[in-house]
Amino acid sequence: MKNKIAAFGLFLTLSCPAVAQDYPTRTITMIVPFAAGGPTDLVGRMLAQRMGEILGQTIIVDNIGGAGGMNGAKRLADARPDGYTIGIGTVGTHAQNQWLYDHPVYNATTDFTPVALLADVPIVLFARKDLPVNNLAEFVAYAKQNQDKLKFGSGGPGSASHLGCVVLDTAMGTHITHVPYKGGELAMQDVIAGRIDFECDLMSTVKPQIDGGTVKALAMMSKTRSPAEPDVPTTVEQGVNAEAYSWNAVFLPKGAPEDIVKKLNAAAVEAMNTPAFRERLASLGVQVVSKDRTTPEYLAGFVKSEIAKWEAPIKESGVKVE
Repeated sequence: MKNKIAAFGLFLTLSCPAVAQDYPTRTITMIVPFAAGGPTDLVGRMLAQRMGEILGQTIIVDNIGGAGGMNGAKRLADARPDGYTIGIGTVGTHAQNQWLYDHPVYNATTDFTPVALLADVPIVLFARKDLPVNNLAEFVAYAKQNQDKLKFGSGGPGSASHLGCVVLDTAMGTHITHVPYKGGELAMQDVIAGRIDFECDLMSTVKPQIDGGTVKALAMMSKTRSPAEPDVPTTVEQGVNAEAYSWNAVFLPKGAPEDIVKKLNAAAVEAMNTPAFRERLASLGVQVVSKDRTTPEYLAGFVKSEIAKWEAPIKESGVKVE
């Protein structure tokens, strides 16, 4: 009996690496924790197609929205860690939600296996065209005088566009009315129509409207200007300490085999560095991260630092999502 157990153990030891080495042998599912058509979905679909080509297997996108991305992230956390379910994570799913909810349904640092950080996505403050301001200083002065009348829109409570404007509201010392929508693009349409006054949304969503002149871009909510819109000054250089952004990364469920992690990391990094892929992302204002930031080890530490970074802004704002 002991010999049989030993032989079975030896079989597992020898066969498991071979299984991982042959990976993938069937279709992979990529969970995008937001609705189809949004900025994260766009990056996810582009990535799924290119990674599928590199790995030689189809990667299908499964949009699981709701709860600021928590529903989709929870589905990923509960999946088998065999490499056939991967997911896109953002600053919302893997940092901000840990403070927005009293009882988050997963632990962002322990319930996932980090694969690769992919891209930074800046947030831009933009307003309706007829708002009587032309820069951030004028906007702040106007907001303080008219805060009872102003309204800002977002893609929903706890979304990147919501927290971007919350950070700005806190920095200005104002209390402007929040109007939540079922998606940032719906809010943007009401900014264009003049039904609400401003929004703080991802560059990848608003860039076509900035270029088309249908909205007024007032500030990049970052320390450095975006190469995609170099004429839009930052909040920092305009004297307001209000930073907001998102990012995209690939995760697996916890316990994923190291060699599968390495294979997916290599495929994701190769996909992001495909010239046509990079050019498309750059045209949307999405910035591919430098090579030193693409390792699983870097992403693990980055998630921890992002959770710590967002604690104070979210607690100071008093925002909670039920």
